[in-house]
Amino acid sequence: MEKAWWKEAVVYQIYPRSFMDSNGDGIGDLQGVISKLDYLKKLGIDVVWMSPCYKSPNDDNGYDISDYRDIMDEFGTMEDFRALLTGIHERGMKLIMDLVVNHTSDEHPWFIESRKSKDNPYRDYYIWRDAKDGKEPNNWTSYFSGPAWEFDKTTEQYYLHLFTKKQPDLNWENEKVRYEVYDMMKFWLDMGCDGFRMDVANLYSKVPGLPDGEPRQGRIGAENYQNGPRIHEFFHEMNREVLSKYDIMTVGEMSDVSLEEALKYAGNDKNELNMVFQFEHDDLDTLDGERWAYREVPLSELKRVFSKWQTAMDGRGWNSLYWTNHDQPRTVSRRGNDKEFRKESQKMLYTMLMTMQGTPYIYQGEEIAMTNVSFDIEDYDDVEIRNCWRERVVNGNADPEKLLDGIRYRARDNARTPMQWDDTENAGFTTGKPWLKVNPDYREINVKEALADADSVFYYMQRLIRMRKENKVAVYGDFKEYEPENEQLYIYERNFEGEKLFVILNFSGEKAKFHIPEEWKDQNTELLISNYKGGALQDREMLPYEAAVYLKVR
Repeated sequence: MEKAWWKEAVVYQIYPRSFMDSNGDGIGDLQGVISKLDYLKKLGIDVVWMSPCYKSPNDDNGYDISDYRDIMDEFGTMEDFRALLTGIHERGMKLIMDLVVNHTSDEHPWFIESRKSKDNPYRDYYIWRDAKDGKEPNNWTSYFSGPAWEFDKTTEQYYLHLFTKKQPDLNWENEKVRYEVYDMMKFWLDMGCDGFRMDVANLYSKVPGLPDGEPRQGRIGAENYQNGPRIHEFFHEMNREVLSKYDIMTVGEMSDVSLEEALKYAGNDKNELNMVFQFEHDDLDTLDGERWAYREVPLSELKRVFSKWQTAMDGRGWNSLYWTNHDQPRTVSRRGNDKEFRKESQKMLYTMLMTMQGTPYIYQGEEIAMTNVSFDIEDYDDVEIRNCWRERVVNGNADPEKLLDGIRYRARDNARTPMQWDDTENAGFTTGKPWLKVNPDYREINVKEALADADSVFYYMQRLIRMRKENKVAVYGDFKEYEPENEQLYIYERNFEGEKLFVILNFSGEKAKFHIPEEWKDQNTELLISNYKGGALQDREMLPYEAAVYLKVR
């Protein structure tokens, strides 16, 4: 197993708009992040991943970029960014940026030029097509509802936008576009940034001719732009021109990527990326392909997915380990119990994350077990929700209560409510009016409370990170599962260079009978960490959401 700093790192994702506001305008900013770097260092973080902070009109919260080489006005200046980078490096941490290059903002200078005329030098930077039978060029639908095409009166053609109409897709077939992107990447890496998380990274290559997608419920056309025909050629080129020249970390966000496909992107010998974010475990609770309908997922199903990726990637590639991010609901509300076992279940869930092979990612607020929020529809900010509500309820006949229930379960805004620093007004996030309402539970759930409680999720997470750093078997070990059909317990061992780790996780709110496997009977073991008092490795009843990790002592 080849070792690397990014394999041993623990990553903390910051959504800057919601992290900390330094100037009272209600919007988080870079100076706010700088003010909390010691907090991240205290937790034990190695790498800070910043969600987009580039200049943007904010149609999709910074994922619509109008200038790749400048900072969003609300977030600060390039001077602030350099101060942030310096502050992170001074504390022995690293910084990775969000690379959003499937699309730009329609306010980017390239697109402003592109839409002027059909013979403009920038026309081919984007994907323009004539109407087909007086309508859109094909039947593809956007990730955010409605057609993936927008008619532009200036030249009487349509342009492709897989996301909002203010996010036109770049034409990666155009070599000039690709080298503009590579040049921009070098700009940030030469400044000292330590890598990239790549947004919707498997969408760059579209099938030639842009054929109609298979008619189905949900998004149409994905088979024509996910993992497209030239995608690996593009990543090999990017690796050759940029990535291979720096000691950096790269992770690609890959929707609907299979295990076999992931190994093409992030296999040890592929010269593309270090790892991918795959969504197989994340999509299990989706009901019949409907984004806003959900179901209970049996533990055996969840285990099957995690165990498959653990086993198949071992020695061949590298996993990214995450429960949530800026696009997903809060972990404790979705996977655990955010009421009577909030702390216990969050500790158990992150014990799993920190005892698997791969690089763990912690999203802001997870270290204090922030929860989902139940807003009324008018309080949601997310463009995805606004578009869906307008299409299905205002202009359609969907059941508003049923849709609102699904939104409350899965909304991206669950992760985007402001960080809860203390129990003062607006959770200490801002002295102004926050851009998005604060979760009302901030008086009980906040950083100040967590730091004052020796048994808090924060300190447990700190111990988990330390345990991982002190035991390389937790990072690099292979994976062996016991009792895969057990619907309460997830039981597995890890082996690396003569060291053995044994992990027991109770995913239920009930007690669960644990029987020690034959291989572990009479072994000399030490309890490394538990979210209860724990005890010796033996047959016993596991408590609700209990986690226990043992090290075999030589």
